[in-house]
Order: sequence, then structure tokens, then C-alpha cells
Amino acid sequence: MTDRESLIDFVASVSGESHLKVEETLGDGFVRLRVSEAERRQAKHDIRSFEDVVVELLRNSRDAHARRIFVANSREGDTRSLTIVDDGIGVPRHLHDAVFQPRVTSKLDTMVIDRWGVHGRGMALFSVRSNVTEARVATSDPHKGCAVVVTSDTTALPERSDQSTWPIVERGADGRLVCAKGPHNIVRRVLEFACEHPEIDIYLGSPAECASTMCEIAREVLESTDLLFCEDAMRLPIWQRLAVCGIATELCDAADTMGLSISERTAHRILALELAPLETVLRQTAVEDEPAETPAPDIYRDRRGLSIHHSDLDEFRRELQTAFDVLSERYYLHLRGEPRVSIGRDEIRVRFDIEKED
Repeated sequence: MTDRESLIDFVASVSGESHLKVEETLGDGFVRLRVSEAERRQAKHDIRSFEDVVVELLRNSRDAHARRIFVANSREGDTRSLTIVDDGIGVPRHLHDAVFQPRVTSKLDTMVIDRWGVHGRGMALFSVRSNVTEARVATSDPHKGCAVVVTSDTTALPERSDQSTWPIVERGADGRLVCAKGPHNIVRRVLEFACEHPEIDIYLGSPAECASTMCEIAREVLESTDLLFCEDAMRLPIWQRLAVCGIATELCDAADTMGLSISERTAHRILALELAPLETVLRQTAVEDEPAETPAPDIYRDRRGLSIHHSDLDEFRRELQTAFDVLSERYYLHLRGEPRVSIGRDEIRVRFDIEKED
């Protein structure tokens, strides 16, 4: 045994193996790993698509013990924007930038291996920032949650061409929910994560829809005195702060601090309770339950799957929107987002989310 090995064994016996994994202690439970430890934790794959970015951010929220996650998703031209707000343990302000640096982690002895590979290796957020245009902590404080903003150039980091189709969720033989059919887009990744973690309420929608949902849920849990006379919204968890805004400009400013860009007109609609809140993603999707009794096999049944090209689906949705205009004019309805089209083996399901005019 060499002198160096003897020294390492001595340090391990005195201070524990964790000491040998750490290059620098950053405070508040965060450390920078040694290169050798980071290499040992190397993930099975790096960021290859924007869908991978979504999964990494959801896993971060889960590991921060979040029980509510709001995923605000939008695209304008070639720019994809994503904001994830959670109610987890949060990140101290002096570490908002450090968490995106290589080998920085708060999970020194708690690596997680799930269906997406290794997590907690101190490289996930670094990989995210390295592959997108911008990645930053918009706001976060210890025990008040976190809001992370990501913008990406879709010509540099690819994503699935069909981002509007919701997958079909089925109940497996073990009773667990699984995504059975549909493109591997952002919606599917969020739904797959929700199926793996039904204990977490996950909401997916536009920035305006997520802001409205936060307000609605927060109004149900906050005391009336907080809603009417809150002078310091910063003492509240991040996701509850929008609910105490009394005027539209204040709501816009508060939403902007957490990476949610909404117009003043939208803020007025949220305050007037005109913008319907989101359901969790598991409640928004149809669940295909297994039949109670297994029928006898039919050797003559057509088992061919139904597959429709995304360009034909886009044209179909445009025609559906045109057809909906007739109902919109007659019954004072607004279509919230695009019609949702789910493709099954023997069926095509169409869902319209609507808002009613007063």
C-alpha cells in the first residue's frame, strides 16, 4: 500500500467517505464534487432534445421534495420558452448561478436512479445550460420553492415536430398508469413523469394558464387576511405570491419575477376570474382502463394501428378550429388553445377546452 493510499484510508476512517467526494463546500447543503466522483456519477445520456431538458428540470423539482409543479410552456418562431415553478425546498440566493456550474449538487449521498438514468450527479443543470440559449433561476429562497426559466433555439436543440398531441394513458396490469400511445413530445414527457409520481400535482399550460392556476389554488389555502392585507408577498411561497396582487400591473410585475410573461389584459382577466385554471395533467388526459373480463381472442380482428402524419393532424386541427367558430359566435365561447386530438387504435378523440363570455 502506497503512502497516498494510506492517507486516503486514514481520512476516510476519520471523516467518512463523503469528505473524499467533495472538492468545495458551498454552504446550505450544496457542494462541488471532485472530478473523480462526478465521473463516477456520469449519466447514461446527455441532453439530446428539449424534451430531455423538461425531464431534468422535473427531476430537480422532485428531488427538492416538491408536491406542486407548474410547467409553463410556449413557443414563438424558433424560440421555445419554459418556466418551471415548484414548492420545493428552494435554492439560496447566493447559489442561483452556482447550481448551473459543473459538479455542483446538493445530493452528496442521495443519488437517484430512475427510468431516465442517474440523477444527482451534479451535472444535470450544467448540461441543460450548456445546450440551451438561457437557463437561470428566476427567483428562489430556502423553503419557498423555486422558479427556473429556460429558453432554447429549436434549430440548435431539436424537439419533436408534433407538440400538441396528448398521448393516451392506460392502466397497466399492475394498476399503474402508463403512457401507451402518442408522440414523445413535451406533453408526453410531463405525463410520463406524472404517471411515475402520482403523489405530485403537475400542471402544464401556457404562462397565462399557469399564473391563473397558481392564483386559484393559492386563494383556497391562504388566509383572508393574507389575500386582503399582505404587505410583504416575499414571505409567501413563490407559487402563492400572485394571489395577493390586487391590480393588473402588480400581477404582471410579480409574474415577471418568476419568469412568467403575461400581458396587462391577461392580468385583468385573471383578477376577474375569467381565465379558467388548469387541471393536473393526469386529470386532463383520458385514461384507458383495462376491461374487467378478458374477451376470447378474435383471430379475425384488425390489429393494425392507426397512424396519421403530423401535417395531416395540423390541417385537421385547423379545420376543427374553423368549425368551432360557428359555435363561438352563437354561444359566446372562446377556444382555449388548440383542439386536442388523441389517436387510438380504433378511434380519434377530439377535445375542446373552452371559456365562456360573461
